Amino acid sequence: WWYGPKVNARLSWMLQESPALLIPVHYLCTFWRDIPGPICWSPNWILLLAFICHYTQRTLIYPFLIRGGKPYTLVATVSAICVCVSNGTIYSLALGGFLRYPEDWIFDIRFILGVCLFLIGMAINISSDRTLRNLRRPGETGYKIPRGGMFEFVSCANFFGEILEWFGFALAGWSLPTSVMAFMTLCNLLPRALTHHRWYKRKFDDYPPSRRALLPFLL
Repeated sequence: WWYGPKVNARLSWMLQESPALLIPVHYLCTFWRDIPGPICWSPNWILLLAFICHYTQRTLIYPFLIRGGKPYTLVATVSAICVCVSNGTIYSLALGGFLRYPEDWIFDIRFILGVCLFLIGMAINISSDRTLRNLRRPGETGYKIPRGGMFEFVSCANFFGEILEWFGFALAGWSLPTSVMAFMTLCNLLPRALTHHRWYKRKFDDYPPSRRALLPFLL
């Protein structure tokens, strides 16, 4: 009871993710003249727009796709809000001008590869979430083994996609702030992936023995 009342899953997701969307959008609308480089075509603009793109999906699209979903405690929701306020503020300031990339950084192999990894990771994350939502047909109950896509290699393909996103972001940004985002995402999702993986192996006798928890062929 000390964790507070329960919050509807959709509402909780929208509340907790929205600061990381609203803060950079506000910054973009208010201080767009201060962002280094040509509008929408400089490393700073591209990285900030990538950040906004991720949180647009997590705030305005993903919550409405949740089917059922266990409610979150108020403490968990408020804690996540605080994290997203921090993220939104830090990356708005960093990408809005604190970090100043040369305009030719967009041709650097680290930037190009990082942006590609970010987009691939986001696609894997979204596709894997859809696979999980569609595991049960209407009226079905019980648990099933996710199959297809990256689920053939790892138990938590959605987590893998999100980690790949932020490691791509870190590579493209090649800075301490962007690297911290990747590191914190890994620290958050790795323990959860290991827990899910152990649960799958206990629950299903026919669980694929070659499937890893989070990193294909490794972990």
